[in-house]
Amino acid sequence: MSARLAGRVFFPLDERLGLLGTGYSPVLVEAMVRLGTRLPFAVVAEEMALLFGVSVSPDTVRRLTEDAGTHLVAIEQQELEHLEQRAPEDPPGPAVQQVSADGVMVSLTDGRWTEVRTIALGTVEQQDDAVCVQDLTYFSRHGTADQFIRQATLPTYERGTRRAPTVAAVMDGARWLQELINEHCPHAVRILDFPHAVGYLHQAAHAALGLESQEAEQWLDRWVRHFKTGDPEAVLAALRALPAPTPEAATAKRTAIRYLGSRRDQIRYAAFREQGLPIGSGIVESAGKLVVEARLKGSGMHWAPRHLNPLLALRGRLCSGQWCQTWLLIQRRWRRQIRERQRQHRRDRQAQCRVVPSTPTAQVPPRPPTPKLIVDGRPTADHPWKRVRAIPAA
Repeated sequence: MSARLAGRVFFPLDERLGLLGTGYSPVLVEAMVRLGTRLPFAVVAEEMALLFGVSVSPDTVRRLTEDAGTHLVAIEQQELEHLEQRAPEDPPGPAVQQVSADGVMVSLTDGRWTEVRTIALGTVEQQDDAVCVQDLTYFSRHGTADQFIRQATLPTYERGTRRAPTVAAVMDGARWLQELINEHCPHAVRILDFPHAVGYLHQAAHAALGLESQEAEQWLDRWVRHFKTGDPEAVLAALRALPAPTPEAATAKRTAIRYLGSRRDQIRYAAFREQGLPIGSGIVESAGKLVVEARLKGSGMHWAPRHLNPLLALRGRLCSGQWCQTWLLIQRRWRRQIRERQRQHRRDRQAQCRVVPSTPTAQVPPRPPTPKLIVDGRPTADHPWKRVRAIPAA
């Protein structure tokens, strides 16, 4: 018996077996959704035939994966609204936590590119005189910056960011990133991503001393090293001393001085390293590749906006090592939706049966009683046996 028929007819068995009204067993549904979260849908269809002997189409894999992701988005949205309305106390965070966020561009079906934002959170530990970030959590969404800042309430709450004694917010200088820090970890130590800051030194040196020139490379070797281990004021002074042989060189020099000079508190890299804090946002750079690009930027891939967040929600939980508990929540909500749909179907049918005509109908005369054909065990005159048929002539 198919799961679909069981779901319609034997509802208690449907509940007991955990069927999802899809025509497939729960194990197969989870396999398709998990694989669809990792791989292109056409590849998943091939793997299902090879591993399970089940013939499914790529469209079926897509539909089930997107349905599961839609349930997860709804679950996370409900949890977010719960946090906003009831404001429960945040759980405790680790002694030192890193928070980094950034965006990745994804191609849409209409030819445009759109930004997917990701936040990565991890526990900072000191190992062999090196700073390591472990126990990483990822959260990605497509939408405006304001929407993402609001949605980031959920991962920062789950990781106890507000109650972590020390938070290193390592990001670039985009305005929306600073607003995210203001909202979720205002006590954080703000650190400008070191490779991002060094990029301004490269632009100024190459514009002033020549692209790939030996003089420019010597200047960068000296001052990039000093930037990480010494006084940032000396680096700013070295920038000011660069020549400006062209208008482009003058612009690059002025831009670097203005950008880095306005963030003096965020470029004290020697002090941050002495405190055991990370100075690079590599965790979110890796998250962009792992969570977003590895699945959404394959060859020839283009996405409709409505399909992004369901898949991003699944990717975030899967890449964070939270699949098992997340799938239980998805199944629970999926079954609850099926039960509600069945109840509504029954209510609709009961309502149709209770419909009373608005205008009186003409009374139908009763049918005359049917004469008895057998009385006291004997056939009556009206019995077919008593009817005499004319015998046709030979």
